[in-house]
Amino acid sequence: MEQIIDPVEVSLIEAELTPEKKLGDTNKGGNELYDVTWHNSPNTVREIGRLREVSYRDAGASSGKSMDLDEYDMMEVPYHQIIVWDPEAKAIIGGYRYILGTNVKLKEDGQPNITSSHLYHFSDPFISDYLPHVMELGRSFVAPDYQSSKAGAKSLFTMDNLWDGISTVILQHPNTWYFLGKMTIYPSYDLTARNLIIHFLKKHFTDDQVLVKPKNEILVSDNPRLMDLILFEDDLKKDYRLLKDAVHKLGTKIPPLVNSYINISSTMKMLGSCINDELGDAIETGIMICYDELYEDKKDRHMEAFVKNRLQTIRKKYPHSTEVAMAKLREQIAKKRNRALQRFQKQIKLKQTPDIEFH
Repeated sequence: MEQIIDPVEVSLIEAELTPEKKLGDTNKGGNELYDVTWHNSPNTVREIGRLREVSYRDAGASSGKSMDLDEYDMMEVPYHQIIVWDPEAKAIIGGYRYILGTNVKLKEDGQPNITSSHLYHFSDPFISDYLPHVMELGRSFVAPDYQSSKAGAKSLFTMDNLWDGISTVILQHPNTWYFLGKMTIYPSYDLTARNLIIHFLKKHFTDDQVLVKPKNEILVSDNPRLMDLILFEDDLKKDYRLLKDAVHKLGTKIPPLVNSYINISSTMKMLGSCINDELGDAIETGIMICYDELYEDKKDRHMEAFVKNRLQTIRKKYPHSTEVAMAKLREQIAKKRNRALQRFQKQIKLKQTPDIEFH
């Protein structure tokens, strides 16, 4: 293990968090959202790398490097970093990195040059039809000082704040409808609880189209028939309550990120689970979610942050804009996106064939 770098000087980070990089303010917690890259904010990204490494080591998995940065953070067209910034403490609370499918290049083997390619193989239909409309997410973290409820509202809303940022980026790109991500379970997590979670995800969120498949899939070692005796409900929400109870009886909890994803959409696609040898052998479960098919309450809550920030910009030109204008703006955005998504999904259905080929 390399020694982790010292914290980056706050003044260097503040100098890089300029207005044009600000996505807006968060709905809750009084924080700010920024979108930065290695090329335009190297000091901020170094601090992100430091915080990621500290967070992952605390959880029992890490890169082992002095900071958790790789070629994807620094390549010619790099991954962007969404961060939640606490303006009072002058600190980065948490973050995600992402790349839009329209910026993804293909490697020599025809596979997309994205972080998930290390663990997953992507079908031709995914690459041609879905990739241009995908936002790949990864490397989520919450800074150690904000992982305890003792930090107050700032810590309670960190993941919620990050979703405000993700929503803002997606809504800024009208033809981005899906996000591709991974749920992480660390090696120290209870094995039986892990198997129950994977079994639950396969049961309720299987990717019937097999758009993506793991290169080396983890096979659940516990007897599936016995797990069906524990998770016996067909209804997603009822079965999830059984899962939570079972995991609790095993003396643990469902990891926060896993819990967040399960409770955000009923149409999520589970792409299989693998061991990530680049992150301390953590268990990664690939997922793909259509943003416009999120549960309405969650979608509305995170869209609200985007609409509020957009309205603030409009009010600079039109100071008398009202809450009615905000409601109309939200409705216009939703209608426009829904029409475009429906056209896309109709085209996909016309193109679908029973067999999907992998090269």
